[in-house]
Amino acid sequence: MPAPPEGRSELALTHRSGLRRLKERGTHDRTIVDTILDEGLICHVGVEDGGTIVTPMAYARVGDRLYLHGAPANRTLRLVAGGAPACITVTLLDGLVLARSAFHHSMNYRCAILFGTGSTVEDLDEKRLASAALLDHMAPGRSADARPPTPAELRSTLIVRFPIEEGSAKVRGGGPVDDAEDLSSPIWAGQIPLELMARPCVAEEDLPEGTALPSYAQSYPSRRSQP
Repeated sequence: MPAPPEGRSELALTHRSGLRRLKERGTHDRTIVDTILDEGLICHVGVEDGGTIVTPMAYARVGDRLYLHGAPANRTLRLVAGGAPACITVTLLDGLVLARSAFHHSMNYRCAILFGTGSTVEDLDEKRLASAALLDHMAPGRSADARPPTPAELRSTLIVRFPIEEGSAKVRGGGPVDDAEDLSSPIWAGQIPLELMARPCVAEEDLPEGTALPSYAQSYPSRRSQP
């Protein structure tokens, strides 16, 4: 099944996705939203179940869809699959911002927030596409190496599609914004940049002799898509 085409250039502006505080940091631009989604590895899924539940999950973007997967017993995933309104967020932490005053300390970040309702993926071809996308989102090229899921494994996995239609992104960059009266204080101020980096891979001890080490494991590519 081919990947669905990417549609509108901006996410829908609604009462939920409208930007209120610090609007200058926000955007509905799909390019920025997609960049954040593609760089991140973990999303947090919020849904109502007699009280708000937020669950971290792996995900992958394919065109205008976000795919989530897990065990059918996963209650949060079942609620989203059943059409419960959900909020999905992906946050990238880029740095700590140390100001002269305690009040103005902050963090540099990029965050995408999506609103909508999900649906269960039943078609086996779409399940295969989503499964491959999830592997390649984790490690580009991995789906070509790993044994593909069997029909039985696909049937025993709950995969949910979530539309990328309504939402927004917020980005904070740069140094601290101190009050003018604090600028002459002899207190260090600035940024501590942060970045997710891979350590050397560790092979399983029971690998057959001669098993090739793939390039994406030997030298895991940088996920960072923005400076």
